[in-house]
Amino acid sequence: MNPDTHTTTVEDAKNLGLTEQEYESICELLDRVPNYTELGVYSVMWSEHCSYKNSIAQLKTLPRSGSRLLVEAGEENAGLVDIEDGYAVAFKIESHNHPSAVEPYQGAATGVGGILRDIFTMGARPIAALDSLRFGRLDNQRTRFLFEGVVKGISNYGNSFGVPTVGGEVFFEDCYCDNPLVNVMAVGILKADQTASATSGAPKKAVMILGARTGRDGIHGASLLASREFDEKTEDMRPTVQVGDPFYEKMLLEASLELIASGIVIGMQDMGAAGISCSTSEMSQKGRTGMNINLDLVPLREADMSAYEIMLSESQERMLLVIEEQDIAQAEAICEKWDVPIARIGTTTDNGFIQLHHNGERVANIPVESLVLGGGAPVYIREQQEPVYLNETLAANPRELIGSITPSDAFNQLLESPNIASKRWVYDQYDSMVRSNTVQSFDSDAAVLRLKEVPGKGLAVATDCNSRYVYLNPYRGGAIAVAEAARNVVCSGATPLAITNCLNFGNPYNPEVYWQFAKAVRGIGDACRSFDTPVTGGNVSFHNESQEKAVYPTPTIGMLGLIEDLNHITPAGFQNKGDLIALLGEVGNELGGSELLSTLTEKVAGDAPAIDLEVEKRLHLTLLTAIQNGYISSAHDCSEGGLAIALAESSINSKEQTLGADVGFETEDPISALFGESQSRVVISFSLENEEKIKAIAQTHSVPYSPLGLVTDGDFRIGSYISTNVSEMAERYNTAIERRLGFKNVMA
Repeated sequence: MNPDTHTTTVEDAKNLGLTEQEYESICELLDRVPNYTELGVYSVMWSEHCSYKNSIAQLKTLPRSGSRLLVEAGEENAGLVDIEDGYAVAFKIESHNHPSAVEPYQGAATGVGGILRDIFTMGARPIAALDSLRFGRLDNQRTRFLFEGVVKGISNYGNSFGVPTVGGEVFFEDCYCDNPLVNVMAVGILKADQTASATSGAPKKAVMILGARTGRDGIHGASLLASREFDEKTEDMRPTVQVGDPFYEKMLLEASLELIASGIVIGMQDMGAAGISCSTSEMSQKGRTGMNINLDLVPLREADMSAYEIMLSESQERMLLVIEEQDIAQAEAICEKWDVPIARIGTTTDNGFIQLHHNGERVANIPVESLVLGGGAPVYIREQQEPVYLNETLAANPRELIGSITPSDAFNQLLESPNIASKRWVYDQYDSMVRSNTVQSFDSDAAVLRLKEVPGKGLAVATDCNSRYVYLNPYRGGAIAVAEAARNVVCSGATPLAITNCLNFGNPYNPEVYWQFAKAVRGIGDACRSFDTPVTGGNVSFHNESQEKAVYPTPTIGMLGLIEDLNHITPAGFQNKGDLIALLGEVGNELGGSELLSTLTEKVAGDAPAIDLEVEKRLHLTLLTAIQNGYISSAHDCSEGGLAIALAESSINSKEQTLGADVGFETEDPISALFGESQSRVVISFSLENEEKIKAIAQTHSVPYSPLGLVTDGDFRIGSYISTNVSEMAERYNTAIERRLGFKNVMA
């Protein structure tokens, strides 16, 4: 079949992931039947991955602008936040879930490469990466294969490229067994007046491609692999996974940044999902132009590639560039300096069409507006239905399900739970210190980076989501994801500025899934409005399910915070023997969706913890005021595992890892009080001389203050319930992952 002349049918459209109705719409837009190349371009551009056709109506309800945002959400390759002093921060999170399930090493590696390109195509130099990973249970052989491959892919690409991986999260839950989630976030810094835009600018400009040659890898990664569920044919889709080269990307980074700094760049866009199809159409729409592209001029890795293959290839490390005719020589000289190929492949036009030529003939003529969101691309609002499973989960009593267990036994089991235990096995493979900006990383509530460009200032960044909460109560779960991410950057001494999100859900055509999605988005939006943290952009990943099950709804939040004075950085671990320990917030007792319930019963039941956004905001103000006045030695939020685990982690991650705690604590139901996961709580430590000052600040903001005990030297005690020492806790906590992976002779 010749894709340039083949007359397409409805069956062709269905095979490419389009519906019969969508095929009919394409025929109407073109006023003719598309050839196979044209249909292929529509299939990727109208895929959920590129068009957001099933999600954009909900996404538009989110707060998408703010005083510090330099671009509105979705307008550019990444969000851009003003940090003053002439600088801005670009940041974004995206998923590479389906490719990582098919080929974990390359899937994860190219996920890192893609998000880094989104940052430096804005003109920003990447300074940090984070990840949010979810897998099945570690006693499953396939889970271990995926886990090890994904971590190796992330570490090898990031380490080789030279960007520190400084934070993130890893969770294990049975629902992710067949469909892991691999969400990657990147952060970069640039001068606020030297940003690049993903635009074609105006007619009669030169269109250039720079970077790696185009091959057959990644074809239909967006439309078929990323926009469908897993089934028995999934293994056959391995060719749709791209192959990355971090060393090549490093050269592309330097060439791209020098091109932007030279002032000759009119527009630049990364070729990620949908490759040349996406970059040509989206840049043309933004510049209100068309493009005349000669595919014979595209540098190829393989001979005899068709126009269809060239347009849909997702080969990595490529950029589309628009410049003036007279600047071509300068662009070529810059690229030659960095050993990055560059070639002119076309010209911008004033006719509003993407026109493709191949083998000397025109093989496609497509109206730009018909391809993109806001033009001809479809927008759907799907049917919603409250999930039937909620009848059972909400009726359950988590405390009764947990039954009789001593606090000490519960504590020891939680320390070894893979969801709580140290992820040292993961982050030891990451270079977290390259570029020497990292001040705090994995052992803190948020990673902290110093900004050499703005002396004295720093950034705090975190990724967060408890998918069990979203499963049990999507609205609360979405709001809690934002609240915990904000709480984590506040605990580190930063003011939350903005978020990026990666919304991982099942099949949107399932009314129950779409109900989860809509409710979670509403929760995210309400929390963002409360904290004044607008959404800068991100990614929606639907169809995260296999023949067996859908993943829990997982709206991962990437939070950016600004530290105005690096002296205000606050660690999570105890710092000084003799410091007082206190709890800001209510003690609480909520066990719904808790780690203890899951660890003991393998059940996710009850309701998600309550969240009062006004209470959470007052907690942030209290913490920041106390931190910025120098009153607090450490701060650590209570999350998975509750108060007891928060205290244990503050000891295990203490200064020199030797400080314990002596906490006087008595209650009628220690299981609920110690391991419940009520929200808006932070464990703090401080010197005796600051106690009254902290209490006064908490009282001013109506935040409960409860004294707990003292920081001690080596021993750890909570009332009459738990008695151990830091070294014993650390042994359990630090080696749990390695032991489950089968490694021998691991040491704390």
